Amino acid sequence: MLKLTVKPGEYVLIGEDIKIVFTGGSSNNLRILVDAPRKYNIARSDALERYGMAAEPGNEVKHYRDRELSPEAKEKIRQILMAERRQARKMQNNSQNP
Repeated sequence: MLKLTVKPGEYVLIGEDIKIVFTGGSSNNLRILVDAPRKYNIARSDALERYGMAAEPGNEVKHYRDRELSPEAKEKIRQILMAERRQARKMQNNSQNP
């Protein structure tokens, strides 16, 4: 198991198509955004336990209804992506102008 310390706005990549973004939290709660293709079944452990299911292929039950992202979530994602682009440009400029 890998243990990481992350700051708000930082993210973890799993493979090439799953991105976990840490958006903040408190000592007892953690807020994350999961950006992954719909082919992956993503469910919280308490939901799996509630339904008595293991997190295995074939045990794919939706614990949520499909719905549009809230305006707040869209704005947060937009802000994170813009910050990433700014950071990438800054790093690129620094590497070109040592």
